[in-house]
Amino acid sequence: MRPEIVALTAGAVDGALEPYSDQAGLQKMLLDLFRQAGLGTKGGGTPLCDIIAPGMTVLVKPNWVLHENFSGQGLECLVTHPKLILAVLREVFKARPGRVIIGDAPIQGCDFDNLVTKEWKDEVAAIASCPFEVVDFRRTVLRKGGLSAGQETEIRGDENYILFDLGKDSLLEPVSTPENRFRITCYDPDQLAEKHRPGKHQYLLCREPFEADVIINLPKLKTHKKAGMTAALKNLVGLNGNKEYLPHHRTGGAAEGGDCYPGFAPLKKLAEYCLDEANRTIGAETCSTWLKRSSRLLQVHGKIGNPEIEGGWHGNDTVWRMTLDLNRLLLYGRADGTLSDTPVRKVYSLTDAMVAGEGEGPLAPRPVTFGVLTFASSSAFADLVGAGLMHFDWRKIPLVSEAFGGFRYPLTPQDPAACRVVCNGEEITVEEAGRRYGKDVHPPAGWRGHIEGKGSGK
Repeated sequence: MRPEIVALTAGAVDGALEPYSDQAGLQKMLLDLFRQAGLGTKGGGTPLCDIIAPGMTVLVKPNWVLHENFSGQGLECLVTHPKLILAVLREVFKARPGRVIIGDAPIQGCDFDNLVTKEWKDEVAAIASCPFEVVDFRRTVLRKGGLSAGQETEIRGDENYILFDLGKDSLLEPVSTPENRFRITCYDPDQLAEKHRPGKHQYLLCREPFEADVIINLPKLKTHKKAGMTAALKNLVGLNGNKEYLPHHRTGGAAEGGDCYPGFAPLKKLAEYCLDEANRTIGAETCSTWLKRSSRLLQVHGKIGNPEIEGGWHGNDTVWRMTLDLNRLLLYGRADGTLSDTPVRKVYSLTDAMVAGEGEGPLAPRPVTFGVLTFASSSAFADLVGAGLMHFDWRKIPLVSEAFGGFRYPLTPQDPAACRVVCNGEEITVEEAGRRYGKDVHPPAGWRGHIEGKGSGK
């Protein structure tokens, strides 16, 4: 499958019905999708035989970010739908792999067993043709009761992870400074500073993808407050072990070299300080005190402007760099922590856009029904099409536009203009695919008025 080709299939979706309710219909859509991608030359009625040989180890990576949608509008627009995962697994098992791993690293507050239920695992067992595992990749989980109650740490052993250091080849290097400015919400900033500084950029990734023969990425298409959108590229952040290795933003406003918010805001700066102290004292009584102080300062600031202090806007210049670093490591990384000069594996991305998410994603999206699935052998091209479906201008989303950069360990040598979408046997442009199958999608508040494409009404 050529990397610049993205296959697309669209189902007939009745707005009054559940788009995922027809399992047979989903299976038919998948088979059509794989045919559009040119698969099915080796295994007759089993298209994935083209990429999965008997006995191979397959890693399936859904989006299992959280067990509840903070918008209150359900899980269909938040996570990869369990029925779609089952449909994909049916096709995977038909190819007779030797082992299948299904896993993700949700946010630390996710109740994994609530999201990935025993009943769903039983359904997987009923269709399995080989041993399989459902794995929570996290090493850190928040205790019930929130940050003041503390965290369970080092849940999985070190032997399950590989430490990489991109050093000066990291895309974070150009924005690295001697002072500790990198941050990730709800984690100790001092631990993050140990992993990322000028000349040193470490990531701790799960061993499973580096020992798998085939990786099938199953992202959910939705908006993202810090990245603009999330799909194939951002979904691979869930292959990490410790999020203390993952910078998402830099402290301060844009006027002082940070990217948490525009300009300069003294009250926000004080709130950031309180938040840092809270994150340094997770599990202690003082944590809640610092959180309350930060909240009060933001409430006061909220009377004169947006209280966002965690990089949730279009000026975030950190999160895309970290995300693309992880994608590069997955393509070029070896199981001994070194990197090859050429890619050593492929990642196939099957994006769930049956119901996408708009608004304040990734944790509080609202549903938008597309009735669409896409399949690609390049995450960069998959997200180029995803942006088009949402009627976003991909050139204004660094996560997508920078994925085509000419840095060392490139994600693709192809130009974005080469992208073609294949549907019903016809090759069309990204723009045409957006017109035929896309919809206007509300961006997050911090991106509104910045990434909408021409002709978008939102």
